[in-house]
Amino acid sequence: MFNKHVVKKLSAYCNGELPAEESNHVGEHLLACERCRKEHDDIKLGVHLASQLPIVEAPSELWSEIDALLDARSRKAAFQPKPARSWFGLPAFAFVATGALVLIVAVGASVWLLNYAPGSTWPVVRYGVGSDEIKTTTRLAVGGVLETDGSSRALLDVGQIGTVELEPNSRVRLIETQVTEHRIALDRGKIHAKIWAPPRLFFVDTPSAVAIDLGCAYTLEVDDAGRGFLHVTSGWVALARDGRESFVPIGAMCETRPGIGPGTPYFEDASDLLIEALAKFDFESAGEEALKLVLAESRDRDTFTLWHLLSRVDESQRSEILDRMIELVGLPKGVTREAVMQLDSKTLELWKDELDTVWF
Repeated sequence: MFNKHVVKKLSAYCNGELPAEESNHVGEHLLACERCRKEHDDIKLGVHLASQLPIVEAPSELWSEIDALLDARSRKAAFQPKPARSWFGLPAFAFVATGALVLIVAVGASVWLLNYAPGSTWPVVRYGVGSDEIKTTTRLAVGGVLETDGSSRALLDVGQIGTVELEPNSRVRLIETQVTEHRIALDRGKIHAKIWAPPRLFFVDTPSAVAIDLGCAYTLEVDDAGRGFLHVTSGWVALARDGRESFVPIGAMCETRPGIGPGTPYFEDASDLLIEALAKFDFESAGEEALKLVLAESRDRDTFTLWHLLSRVDESQRSEILDRMIELVGLPKGVTREAVMQLDSKTLELWKDELDTVWF
């Protein structure tokens, strides 16, 4: 039932060296396992940065220095601690020598700035509804507003890390564009975001929560009452407000409401009864009656929803949820009932990571 982690295969995966079936398995595992996904993001970024750097000829005098360094390291290997990892998981310098060439990969801020440097403005292309014919092209500056009417839509280039498409009758504002943060606000309407940067670089403020990109594609809608509706079509998105956070993966949805924040996420193929009962439990204080219906309607895959509920209920309700989860999927090695009841963060994270074969 539970998959093993795939950390040892990530380097080969990022370099396209795995057989197709094994590569697909690793990709599916990464969708659900945060632990492996963090390692993958580090390695993938390192591979990307290395691919952007040119190969340069090494000065002749450098070869003797490299030989001396390798000899010294081999003599001290038994006593040398592991090399320090850089912020994305690679040694500070990597050397690859072929013939008379050496590639020196310097992991520095200058490379990051080259690939993800913020722009003072973002390009905007406007289209008509039902047509790909360009109507206008402009740029959006920090503090600026981008708005579509009933007969137009727009495509916003998000600082070299992705795109955001606005549907008709939508309004967004550009809040921030920095190396470590690109942020817009969705006041109303619907957007489709596609982001290919490392996690937690792109944020969307809404009246009821913040959508935090974890490397994904998704649709986010805000109605006139300020309620938000998130549907993730690739990767993961986190919805957060006042310390409450929901993790929403591919194929899942989540609603947010002003004054409350994110509700409990659920998969799009969950039963209508479960979805209705969950909304009543999250936003209408329906309590025990709604929870019992959620539990009764839950399938193995809906333990994804129940996992989120564990930390949002009192002790007696947590016991009911845990009993139902155990009935559906059991407990993997390393996860105990006592630790779950105490909301031990490491235990909950371990269980979440091990449930990927059930959820996906």
